[in-house]
Amino acid sequence: MSATLYVIMPILAQTFGLSFVQIGILRSVNNGAMALFEMLSGVLAERVGERNLLVFGLICAGLGYVGLVAADIIWVIAICLFVIGLGGAFQHALCSSIVSKTFEDNGCRSALGFYNSSGDLGKLAFTVLFSLATAVGISWQGVSGAMGGVALTGAVAVFLTLLTLSAGSQKLLVSDCKEDGSALGWGIENKVGFMALCLAVFLDTAIQAGFLTFLAFFIAAKDVSLSVATLAVTLTLVGGVLGKVACGFLAERMGTRLAFTLVQCLSAIGILAVFASGKFLAFVLLPILGAFLQGSTSVTYGVVSHLVHRDRVSRGFAAIYTVSSLSALVGPISFGFLGDYYGIDIAMYTMATVSLLAIPPIFLLKPKQVRIKLPQFLK
Repeated sequence: MSATLYVIMPILAQTFGLSFVQIGILRSVNNGAMALFEMLSGVLAERVGERNLLVFGLICAGLGYVGLVAADIIWVIAICLFVIGLGGAFQHALCSSIVSKTFEDNGCRSALGFYNSSGDLGKLAFTVLFSLATAVGISWQGVSGAMGGVALTGAVAVFLTLLTLSAGSQKLLVSDCKEDGSALGWGIENKVGFMALCLAVFLDTAIQAGFLTFLAFFIAAKDVSLSVATLAVTLTLVGGVLGKVACGFLAERMGTRLAFTLVQCLSAIGILAVFASGKFLAFVLLPILGAFLQGSTSVTYGVVSHLVHRDRVSRGFAAIYTVSSLSALVGPISFGFLGDYYGIDIAMYTMATVSLLAIPPIFLLKPKQVRIKLPQFLK
């Protein structure tokens, strides 16, 4: 449901007369909440397991969307977005840790690619439903309330299902010491590689968050109605669904460094192509761009478990997702500032440039840490 915020923002801007910077700040409130609590989720999971934390996150998200129904001024909307972000903080790291530890050296990137793409299917479904509902005259507040009800119902369903399967309740913390008896600490076994990965993820996420936040505004500038322009986000997410699976397999075959370089170069070219094209061609190109723009996460996140001790994988993912959330906080504000003061074209050119700047840090990873043999059943 979090992706619907990208199509809610243009409606908020129209309703309340908000500038690009104000929209960026509101979006960053949501991402800031995730950044604040994502690390906490990974640490708590080591002690209480994932199930209760996942349910807690869904409840928070549901309450946040329900709260938007009554929001009529900016600061109330900001509080609701903060609560939604809090709920999101107790999702990604925990689920990624489970997937990564389950597959480990047997197709981890491919498994994470499928996991990430399932999330994109949800993004696609909810953004389509939101756009269609508002197009036929249903208020955005009414749609938000319905989504909140879905989240609260989903929390109950997830809890009962995991309880029945006895899944997600085990403690993840095995030991505070490594096999050689030394202190485990945060468990980062390659600090240089981990910091390089964090930098690459930070720059990559800034582009994703900035582009998706202002995409509808950019398309609307091509003489497209706002209701149609919001569908541009949906088309980009369509590409992301396939891209996250495809890029996961690409990393298995090519290795992380080459795959990430290819994806970032194609993302930069795609951003410039969408900017330079007419409105019809732009809609055609958006799914292709979305595949590369969002598929990069399947390339980078698959490396985490190879840089962090097995007993600290959840904490490692929490750190990476915190970096991602911080970047998603900074990105919309920065590109919103550029759009307000220098024009949306300068903001787009800057996004393409930053996409290329994310490439050098990834080459600090060692080849043996970034390539895994593809499992036989997937060949």
